[in-house]
Amino acid sequence: MSRKKLIHFEEMKKWPNVFEPTFSHAAGGGFKLDDGPQGKKGKWGELCACAQGGGVVLELGCGKGDYTLGLAEMKPSAVVVGVDIKGARLWAGAHAALEKGLSNAFFLRAKIESLPEFFADGEVDEIWITFPTPHPAGRNEKRRLTSPRFLEIYRKLLKPCAFNGKGGALHLKTDSRNFYLYSLEIARAAGFKIVDSTDDLYGICARAQAEDPARAIQTTYEKKYLAEGRKICYMRSELRSELLIES
Repeated sequence: MSRKKLIHFEEMKKWPNVFEPTFSHAAGGGFKLDDGPQGKKGKWGELCACAQGGGVVLELGCGKGDYTLGLAEMKPSAVVVGVDIKGARLWAGAHAALEKGLSNAFFLRAKIESLPEFFADGEVDEIWITFPTPHPAGRNEKRRLTSPRFLEIYRKLLKPCAFNGKGGALHLKTDSRNFYLYSLEIARAAGFKIVDSTDDLYGICARAQAEDPARAIQTTYEKKYLAEGRKICYMRSELRSELLIES
Protein backbone atom coordinates (compact mmCIF):
# COMPACT_ATOMS: atom_id res chain seq x y z
CA MET A 1 0.00 0.00 0.00
CA SER A 2 1.34 3.44 -0.91
CA ARG A 3 2.43 5.89 1.77
CA LYS A 4 -0.18 8.37 0.53
CA LYS A 5 -2.98 5.87 1.08
CA LEU A 6 -1.71 5.07 4.56
CA ILE A 7 -1.73 8.77 5.41
CA HIS A 8 -5.28 9.12 4.08
CA PHE A 9 -6.48 6.14 6.11
CA GLU A 10 -4.98 7.62 9.26
CA GLU A 11 -6.62 10.96 8.52
CA MET A 12 -10.05 9.36 8.09
CA LYS A 13 -9.81 7.76 11.52
CA LYS A 14 -9.92 11.26 12.99
CA TRP A 15 -12.68 12.67 10.81
CA PRO A 16 -16.18 12.92 12.34
CA ASN A 17 -17.91 12.14 9.03
CA VAL A 18 -16.29 8.73 8.41
CA PHE A 19 -17.30 5.48 10.08
CA GLU A 20 -15.39 2.20 9.87
CA PRO A 21 -15.95 -1.03 11.79
CA THR A 22 -13.43 -1.33 14.61
CA PHE A 23 -12.32 -4.44 16.47
CA SER A 24 -11.78 -5.02 20.15
CA HIS A 25 -8.96 -7.48 20.78
CA ALA A 26 -9.56 -7.24 24.52
CA ALA A 27 -13.01 -8.72 24.00
CA GLY A 28 -11.61 -11.57 21.95
CA GLY A 29 -12.35 -9.95 18.62
CA GLY A 30 -15.56 -8.59 17.14
CA PHE A 31 -16.96 -5.11 16.67
CA LYS A 32 -16.89 -2.40 19.31
CA LEU A 33 -20.50 -1.28 19.36
CA ASP A 34 -19.85 1.95 21.23
CA ASP A 35 -17.57 3.78 18.81
CA GLY A 36 -17.96 1.82 15.60
CA PRO A 37 -20.73 2.32 13.02
CA GLN A 38 -22.78 -0.49 14.53
CA GLY A 39 -23.25 1.74 17.54
CA LYS A 40 -25.17 4.11 15.25
CA LYS A 41 -27.74 1.47 14.31
CA GLY A 42 -31.17 3.02 14.65
CA LYS A 43 -29.61 6.40 15.47
CA TRP A 44 -28.28 7.69 12.12
CA GLY A 45 -30.95 10.38 12.00
CA GLU A 46 -29.50 11.88 15.19
CA LEU A 47 -26.01 12.46 13.78
CA CYS A 48 -26.56 15.98 12.55
CA ALA A 49 -28.33 18.73 14.49
CA CYS A 50 -29.19 20.59 11.27
CA ALA A 51 -30.80 17.50 9.72
CA GLN A 52 -34.32 17.49 11.08
CA GLY A 53 -37.14 15.47 9.57
CA GLY A 54 -35.42 14.72 6.25
CA GLY A 55 -34.77 11.10 7.04
CA VAL A 56 -31.78 8.90 6.22
CA VAL A 57 -30.58 8.61 2.62
CA LEU A 58 -27.97 6.10 1.42
CA GLU A 59 -25.82 6.04 -1.71
CA LEU A 60 -24.45 2.55 -2.28
CA GLY A 61 -21.11 2.02 -3.98
CA CYS A 62 -20.58 5.76 -3.62
CA GLY A 63 -16.98 5.83 -4.88
CA LYS A 64 -15.61 9.35 -4.43
CA GLY A 65 -18.98 10.52 -3.22
CA ASP A 66 -20.14 12.81 -6.04
CA TYR A 67 -23.77 11.83 -5.58
CA THR A 68 -23.54 11.71 -1.80
CA LEU A 69 -22.30 15.30 -1.76
CA GLY A 70 -24.95 16.39 -4.26
CA LEU A 71 -27.73 14.80 -2.23
CA ALA A 72 -26.43 16.34 1.01
CA GLU A 73 -26.47 19.78 -0.59
CA MET A 74 -29.92 19.25 -2.05
CA LYS A 75 -31.40 17.67 1.08
CA PRO A 76 -30.03 19.70 4.02
CA SER A 77 -32.66 18.30 6.38
CA ALA A 78 -31.58 14.69 5.69
CA VAL A 79 -28.65 12.61 6.90
CA VAL A 80 -26.92 11.33 3.76
CA VAL A 81 -24.56 8.36 4.02
CA GLY A 82 -22.27 7.21 1.22
CA VAL A 83 -21.30 3.53 1.48
CA ASP A 84 -18.27 1.94 -0.16
CA ILE A 85 -15.67 -0.66 0.77
CA LYS A 86 -12.81 1.22 -0.89
CA GLY A 87 -11.20 3.50 1.66
CA ALA A 88 -9.17 5.49 -0.86
CA ARG A 89 -12.36 6.49 -2.64
CA LEU A 90 -14.13 7.44 0.57
CA TRP A 91 -11.28 9.75 1.54
CA ALA A 92 -11.97 11.95 -1.49
CA GLY A 93 -15.67 12.30 -0.72
CA ALA A 94 -15.22 12.77 3.02
CA HIS A 95 -12.50 15.37 2.46
CA ALA A 96 -14.71 17.28 0.01
CA ALA A 97 -17.63 17.17 2.47
CA LEU A 98 -15.48 18.73 5.18
CA GLU A 99 -14.22 21.42 2.82
CA LYS A 100 -17.78 22.23 1.73
CA GLY A 101 -19.01 22.29 5.31
CA LEU A 102 -21.62 19.61 4.63
CA SER A 103 -22.36 18.55 8.19
CA ASN A 104 -25.13 16.18 7.03
CA ALA A 105 -22.87 14.09 4.75
CA PHE A 106 -21.29 10.94 6.17
CA PHE A 107 -19.36 7.99 4.80
CA LEU A 108 -19.41 4.36 5.88
CA ARG A 109 -16.71 1.91 4.84
CA ALA A 110 -18.53 -1.39 4.52
CA LYS A 111 -19.75 -4.04 2.11
CA ILE A 112 -23.33 -3.64 0.90
CA GLU A 113 -24.28 -7.10 2.18
CA SER A 114 -23.31 -6.02 5.72
CA LEU A 115 -25.74 -3.06 5.84
CA PRO A 116 -28.13 -4.81 8.30
CA GLU A 117 -25.29 -4.74 10.84
CA PHE A 118 -25.26 -0.93 10.72
CA PHE A 119 -28.85 0.14 9.97
CA ALA A 120 -32.05 -0.89 11.73
CA ASP A 121 -35.07 -2.29 9.93
CA GLY A 122 -37.16 0.57 8.52
CA GLU A 123 -34.51 3.20 9.33
CA VAL A 124 -33.74 4.27 5.75
CA ASP A 125 -35.94 6.59 3.68
CA GLU A 126 -34.13 6.43 0.33
CA ILE A 127 -31.46 4.31 -1.33
CA TRP A 128 -29.57 5.52 -4.40
CA ILE A 129 -27.58 3.12 -6.58
CA THR A 130 -25.60 5.14 -9.09
CA PHE A 131 -23.75 3.50 -11.96
CA PRO A 132 -22.94 0.16 -10.34
CA THR A 133 -20.92 -2.49 -12.15
CA PRO A 134 -23.59 -4.31 -14.23
CA HIS A 135 -21.86 -7.73 -14.07
CA PRO A 136 -23.36 -8.82 -17.41
CA ALA A 137 -22.23 -12.46 -17.19
CA GLY A 138 -25.05 -14.62 -15.88
CA ARG A 139 -22.77 -16.37 -13.42
CA ASN A 140 -22.21 -13.03 -11.68
CA GLU A 141 -25.89 -12.18 -11.20
CA LYS A 142 -25.63 -12.42 -7.41
CA ARG A 143 -23.07 -9.59 -7.48
CA ARG A 144 -25.49 -7.15 -9.15
CA LEU A 145 -26.68 -4.57 -6.63
CA THR A 146 -30.27 -5.08 -7.78
CA SER A 147 -30.19 -8.88 -7.59
CA PRO A 148 -32.77 -10.62 -5.36
CA ARG A 149 -30.36 -11.06 -2.44
CA PHE A 150 -29.60 -7.34 -2.30
CA LEU A 151 -33.22 -6.29 -2.82
CA GLU A 152 -34.17 -8.38 0.20
CA ILE A 153 -31.70 -6.34 2.26
CA TYR A 154 -33.11 -3.06 0.96
CA ARG A 155 -36.63 -4.29 1.61
CA LYS A 156 -35.84 -4.66 5.32
CA LEU A 157 -33.97 -1.39 5.72
CA LEU A 158 -36.40 0.89 3.85
CA LYS A 159 -39.40 2.50 5.46
CA PRO A 160 -42.69 1.59 3.82
CA CYS A 161 -43.64 4.39 1.43
CA ALA A 162 -46.52 6.52 2.66
CA PHE A 163 -49.27 7.48 0.24
CA ASN A 164 -47.78 10.99 0.08
CA GLY A 165 -44.78 9.51 -1.71
CA LYS A 166 -42.29 10.00 1.13
CA GLY A 167 -40.03 7.18 2.26
CA GLY A 168 -39.29 3.71 0.97
CA ALA A 169 -37.71 4.80 -2.33
CA LEU A 170 -35.06 2.85 -4.25
CA HIS A 171 -33.39 4.79 -7.08
CA LEU A 172 -31.15 3.44 -9.83
CA LYS A 173 -29.11 5.30 -12.45
CA THR A 174 -27.10 3.34 -15.01
CA ASP A 175 -25.71 3.65 -18.51
CA SER A 176 -26.40 -0.07 -19.15
CA ARG A 177 -29.84 -0.58 -20.69
CA ASN A 178 -29.66 -4.34 -20.15
CA PHE A 179 -28.91 -3.84 -16.47
CA TYR A 180 -31.77 -1.31 -16.26
CA LEU A 181 -34.26 -3.76 -17.82
CA TYR A 182 -33.01 -6.54 -15.52
CA SER A 183 -33.46 -4.27 -12.50
CA LEU A 184 -37.03 -3.36 -13.48
CA GLU A 185 -37.98 -7.01 -13.72
CA ILE A 186 -36.31 -8.08 -10.48
CA ALA A 187 -37.63 -5.11 -8.49
CA ARG A 188 -41.20 -5.88 -9.55
CA ALA A 189 -40.75 -9.54 -8.63
CA ALA A 190 -39.42 -8.51 -5.21
CA GLY A 191 -42.57 -6.51 -4.42
CA PHE A 192 -41.34 -3.02 -5.26
CA LYS A 193 -43.70 -0.75 -7.18
CA ILE A 194 -42.09 0.97 -10.18
CA VAL A 195 -43.31 4.55 -10.03
CA ASP A 196 -40.93 6.13 -12.54
CA SER A 197 -38.61 4.73 -15.18
CA THR A 198 -36.95 5.81 -18.41
CA ASP A 199 -34.16 4.56 -20.66
CA ASP A 200 -33.26 8.15 -21.60
CA LEU A 201 -33.28 10.35 -18.51
CA TYR A 202 -31.88 13.44 -20.16
CA GLY A 203 -34.22 13.09 -23.08
CA ILE A 204 -36.78 14.35 -20.56
CA CYS A 205 -34.29 16.43 -18.62
CA ALA A 206 -36.52 19.46 -18.08
CA ARG A 207 -39.32 17.37 -16.63
CA ALA A 208 -36.88 15.26 -14.64
CA GLN A 209 -35.33 18.28 -12.97
CA ALA A 210 -38.70 19.86 -12.26
CA GLU A 211 -40.16 16.73 -10.66
CA ASP A 212 -37.07 15.54 -8.79
CA PRO A 213 -33.89 17.61 -9.12
CA ALA A 214 -31.90 14.86 -7.37
CA ARG A 215 -32.13 12.79 -10.53
CA ALA A 216 -30.11 15.40 -12.40
CA ILE A 217 -27.07 15.24 -10.09
CA GLN A 218 -24.17 14.01 -12.22
CA THR A 219 -21.15 11.99 -11.10
CA THR A 220 -17.77 12.17 -12.81
CA TYR A 221 -18.53 8.89 -14.57
CA GLU A 222 -21.94 10.08 -15.67
CA LYS A 223 -20.49 13.21 -17.27
CA LYS A 224 -18.01 11.01 -19.10
CA TYR A 225 -20.77 8.69 -20.34
CA LEU A 226 -22.87 11.61 -21.54
CA ALA A 227 -19.87 13.06 -23.40
CA GLU A 228 -19.54 9.68 -25.15
CA GLY A 229 -23.18 9.90 -26.27
CA ARG A 230 -24.53 7.21 -23.96
CA LYS A 231 -28.10 7.39 -22.69
CA ILE A 232 -28.73 7.29 -18.97
CA CYS A 233 -31.43 5.01 -17.60
CA TYR A 234 -33.30 5.76 -14.39
CA MET A 235 -35.69 3.82 -12.16
CA ARG A 236 -37.52 4.83 -9.01
CA SER A 237 -39.28 2.05 -7.16
CA GLU A 238 -41.08 2.24 -3.85
CA LEU A 239 -41.71 -0.16 -1.04
CA ARG A 240 -45.39 0.54 -0.53
CA SER A 241 -46.97 -0.23 2.83
CA GLU A 242 -49.84 -2.03 1.16
CA LEU A 243 -47.37 -4.29 -0.61
CA LEU A 244 -45.78 -5.19 2.70
CA ILE A 245 -49.17 -6.16 4.07
CA GLU A 246 -49.87 -8.32 1.04
CA SER A 247 -46.50 -10.08 1.40
